[in-house]
Amino acid sequence: MIDEINIFIVEDSIQTVTEFFLNYGLFLAKTVTIVVAVAAVMLFFAYLSSRKQASKKESMEIRKLNKKYDDITMAMNANMLHKEGLKKYLKDEKEKLKEIVKDLKSGVQKKRIFVLNFHGDIRATAVSSLREEITAILTVATEIDEVFVRLESGGGVVHGYGLGASQLMRIREKNIPLTVSVDKVAASGGYMMACVGNRIMAAPFSMIGSIGVIAQIPNFNKVLKKHDIEYDQFTAGEFKRTVTLFGENTEEAKAKFRDEIEDIHLLFKDFIVQNRPNIDIVKVSTGESWPGTRALEKKLVDELKTSDDYLLESSKHADIYEIKYVSKKSLGEKMGIQIQRLIDKVQYG
Repeated sequence: MIDEINIFIVEDSIQTVTEFFLNYGLFLAKTVTIVVAVAAVMLFFAYLSSRKQASKKESMEIRKLNKKYDDITMAMNANMLHKEGLKKYLKDEKEKLKEIVKDLKSGVQKKRIFVLNFHGDIRATAVSSLREEITAILTVATEIDEVFVRLESGGGVVHGYGLGASQLMRIREKNIPLTVSVDKVAASGGYMMACVGNRIMAAPFSMIGSIGVIAQIPNFNKVLKKHDIEYDQFTAGEFKRTVTLFGENTEEAKAKFRDEIEDIHLLFKDFIVQNRPNIDIVKVSTGESWPGTRALEKKLVDELKTSDDYLLESSKHADIYEIKYVSKKSLGEKMGIQIQRLIDKVQYG
């Protein structure tokens, strides 16, 4: 009797488990079907949207910052001034408007300040947008205008930031005043770009400098040897490859690699001296970084001021235009950028 009960319980348990997995399988199948269907619909609409916006994939956004400051001033006064004070303010604004119209009719050209925002990463990917923005500015800017670059970068690859500096040199070569503002950091390649400016301003606690070169590479040769794995590398040319990830790095190869780094450092220092001849390059090219106040003492920057202060003051006598190149990226491109940023963060901190 007990055996029959046990058999019944076991069979019932097996049936219960079977039903559970059967129901779970059906639920899973339904869920997957719904997810796939939703994904297919989203991809279809994304495809239609991308076709509609194909002609608008690249564009140049131009925003007049004076309006932003005027709107803020108007809002503050409207909420804070008494009736008589507000009437006087509006009257003054009306007179300013008349002066603007008068200048337009007389053909007087007001100074224009073109604002660019450069936020650099390890690979200097923002240079691709910067070159387009500078090209656009150079089609209209004159020597009475000014280009103002808000630059934030801790540096990165030499060729990327070298190209960024070359792009800023295009402005200098057209005799258009170039001001570079650093609110947070301009280090290594970031300072390579910043030093091109006719004038550099920095916030007091921004970090400036890091005039040096660093290269680091892991070597797995010992790991391969431990597991009896051979690594063959074939080159033509004595120094086609110096240090390597998997081969055995000889002292000769390491010495050559150090020579290459030293040469890049020398070119870096020469470039800074060319653009800022008053700097004591020996003292500032140690790879150290300094807060803005100390950077001013070392003549790495010319003035302590935030970009916000400068633009607000300048809005009283100049037309300020913020220029931004926009390139709409596909979902795959966006994911690739995020993955690369994650890799950079892991590698460089």
